[in-house]
Amino acid sequence: MLDILHRVTREVNAAPGLREALRIIVDRVADTMSVDVCSVYLRDTKQGDFVLMHTRGLHQEAVGQVRLTTSEGLVGLVAEREEPINLENAPAHSRFLYFPETGEERYSSFLGVPVIHYRSVLGVLVVQQSDQRRFEENEVAFLVTLAAQLAGAIAHARASGGIDGFDSLGASSDAAAGRVLRGLPGAPGVAIGTAVVSYTQADLNAIPDRCPLDIDLELESFQAAVGQVKRELKELSERIADSVTPDEQMLFDVYLRILEGDSLVRETIERIRAGNWAPGALRQVILEHVKVFEDMEDPYLSERASDIRDLGRRILSRLRDEGEQVRQVPDHSVLVGHEVSASQLAEIPQENLVAVVSATGSRNSHVAILARALGIPAVMGVDDLRVRQLEGCKTVVDGYSGRFYVDPSTTIEQEYQRLLDDEAEFTQGLEAVKEKPSVSPDGRHISLYANTGLISDINLSIAAGCEGIGLHRTEFPFLIRDRFPGEEDQVLLYRQVLEQFSPRPVVLRTLDVGGDKSLPYFPIHEENPFLGWRGIRLTLDHPEIFLTQLRAMLRADVGLNNLQILLPMVSRLEEIGDVRELLARAKEELAEDGIEARTPPLGVMIEVPATIYQIDRYCDQADFLSLGSNDLTQYLLAVDRNNSRVANLYDELHPAVLAAVREVVWAARRHGKRLTVCGGMAGDPAGAILLMGLGVQGLSMSVSSLLRIKWVVRRVPVSRAAELVNRAIEMDSPEEVRRMLRRTLEEYELGGLIRAGK
Repeated sequence: MLDILHRVTREVNAAPGLREALRIIVDRVADTMSVDVCSVYLRDTKQGDFVLMHTRGLHQEAVGQVRLTTSEGLVGLVAEREEPINLENAPAHSRFLYFPETGEERYSSFLGVPVIHYRSVLGVLVVQQSDQRRFEENEVAFLVTLAAQLAGAIAHARASGGIDGFDSLGASSDAAAGRVLRGLPGAPGVAIGTAVVSYTQADLNAIPDRCPLDIDLELESFQAAVGQVKRELKELSERIADSVTPDEQMLFDVYLRILEGDSLVRETIERIRAGNWAPGALRQVILEHVKVFEDMEDPYLSERASDIRDLGRRILSRLRDEGEQVRQVPDHSVLVGHEVSASQLAEIPQENLVAVVSATGSRNSHVAILARALGIPAVMGVDDLRVRQLEGCKTVVDGYSGRFYVDPSTTIEQEYQRLLDDEAEFTQGLEAVKEKPSVSPDGRHISLYANTGLISDINLSIAAGCEGIGLHRTEFPFLIRDRFPGEEDQVLLYRQVLEQFSPRPVVLRTLDVGGDKSLPYFPIHEENPFLGWRGIRLTLDHPEIFLTQLRAMLRADVGLNNLQILLPMVSRLEEIGDVRELLARAKEELAEDGIEARTPPLGVMIEVPATIYQIDRYCDQADFLSLGSNDLTQYLLAVDRNNSRVANLYDELHPAVLAAVREVVWAARRHGKRLTVCGGMAGDPAGAILLMGLGVQGLSMSVSSLLRIKWVVRRVPVSRAAELVNRAIEMDSPEEVRRMLRRTLEEYELGGLIRAGK
C-alpha cells in the first residue's frame, strides 16, 4: 500500500496541470479500492463552494456544474467537520443532497475525506459503491493517508499555474488571482515584476556512459571546457563588480576554487582514463559529490551541492558546444527557479532585475547574500513552487514576509504598488533625518547601531549615520573560504571595521557557526543542529581556533580602543569565565610578542531562554548584554524560523516574547548594564516602538532599517510606547499586538512603514 501511495503522489506531482492531476487521482483510487465511483470536489477560492472537478463513475456532464456549500450535502458535511464520513446508506442521511445530473442514485455506500493543506480545506475526495456497506477501517485509513499526501500536490497545481482545469469549468478566472506561495525571507524589500525562469539546457542526469574513441581527445575537450567555464565565471564576477563589494565578489571565488581544487577535476580525469567519455565521467563525479553533500542534511552544505551541480551543468554545456545564448529579459524581471545560483543571478542585467525567488535555499544561500548586496528582495525555500508554468507571469515578491504572489489580483497588486510608492517617498524623506539626533519627542535618546557582516554593510552604515556597530558577524570570512582564515587575515578584516568606525564602538561577535551556518571544510552532522554544537559551545571546544580569533581581535584594536567582544549561544555561566581565561591568555601571548593590547568589554548574547532565569547572575559576570531577538523568539516559541511550514507561527511580537524581553530589561537596569537589542525586532517599526516602551536604550539592526527606525523614534513619545507595551503583554496573540501597533503607526502618520504581510 505504501508503494501505491508513493507512486500516486509522484504521478500527481509530475502532472502538467490540475486537470491531469485529478484524473490520475480518481483513476488510481478507483482501481486500488475497487469502487464504483471516485470523485474529487475542490473549493472555489472566490465563492467558497465545493465544485465537482473530476469523477469516474458519475455522469461527466455533472463535472463543473455540481456545487455545494459547507452546509449542503455530504460533501459539505465532510468539509465542515474536517474529518471522514463513512456511511452504509448515504441516501438515508439527513444531509444527503441529490443531484439528478450525477446519476448517483445507484450508489448506497459513501466515504468522503477532506483534503487539507495548512489548515485549509482544499477539497473532498469521495468514493461510492452500489452495495450497502461501511468501508473497512483499512480502506478509510488508505483514503485519509492518500488525501494528506495529495494535499500538497493539489496546492502545488492550483498555486503554480495549474488552474487550467478549474477556470474552464465555470469558475471565475479571478478565483485564481492573488495566489500566494510562502517561503523564507532572503533579502528585504518589495517588488512587482515579470517572472523569468532560470534553467539550464544541460541535463547531467540524461548523460549515458560511453566508451571514448580517443581518450586523449576526451581529456583535451574536458580541460578546455573547464578553462572556458573559469573564464566565464571571472567575466560574471567582473560584470557584477560595480554593484557589489569585493567581499560579495568572493562568492564567485568559491566556484573557481572548486574547479582549481584537486578533487572534482582530478576525479573526472581519472574516470575518463578508466574508460568513460568526458560527459559520462563528469556526470558520475558531479552526482557523487552532490549526493555526499545532500546526505549531510545540513542547510549550508546542501547549498554547496547546488554550487557543484551548477558547475557540472556549465562544464557539460561547454563540452557539448552549447554556447551561452544571449537571453532577452523584460524590464522589472523577477528571476525564478528551482535552484537559482549566484552565477544565474549575475547573468541577468542588473538594470532589469528587481527580485529573485528560489524553491530551495535559505538566507545563507549565495544568491540571497548577493540579493541583499544588490538591494533587491529575495524569497527562498518556496515549497509550492512549480517553475515551469511561471514564465511571463506577473508576480509580487515580498522579501519581508517571504511571500510570493503569482498572477496577483488587482487588489493585491495595488496594495503592493502603494507600498512601493510609500517606500520611495519615505526613502526621499528619510534623508532629512540622517543628520538629526535619535531623540524621541519627550526627550529620550535611543542609540541606533548597525548589524554588519560585509564591508558593504560598513560603508552603508556610515552613510546612514549610525552610532556604531551593535553586532558584526565574523563568520562570513570563515564561510566563503576552503579553510580556517589565519590570524593575519582576520586582523586585517577586523582592523578595517574598527578603523572606519573609530572612535564609535564596534561589537565583534565571536565565531557563530553551527545551526544553519556550517563550514564546508568543518562539517557538523547533527540531528538537530539548532540545539546542538554551535556558537560558544563549538569555539570553547576548539581553543586553537578560538585563541586565533581572540588574538586577531585584540591586535586589530591596538591604538583604536573601540572593540567590544560578544559571545553567542551562551547557556551556562561558566562559559563566560572560560572565555575570560582564554582572553587573558591571548593578551599574555601578545605581550610576549611585544604587542600591548587592552582587555575589551565582554558581552553576552541573551538568546537562550535559560539565561533569562539566571539573568541577574549574567549581569554580574558580563560587561554588557545584547538580546538576540531572532533566536530568542525561535527557542521560546519552539519554531524553526527557517522552516516555511511553520513560518507563520514565528513572530517576535508574541506577548510571551515581549514578557521575556521585559525581564531582561529590568535586570539590566537593576545592575546598571548596557543592553542592546539586535535582530528583526529592532529593525521592525512596530517592534521598535515596543522596545522603546520597555526601556531599551540601544537598538541594532540591518542598515536598510536604520533611517526608518530613526523616523519612528523621532515621532513616537516613549511615554506613549510604554502604554502600548503594557497593553501588548496582556494580549492573547501577536496578531492583536500588530493590529494595535498598525493603528499607532497610522496615528503618527507612519503608515508607510508598515510592512506588507505583518
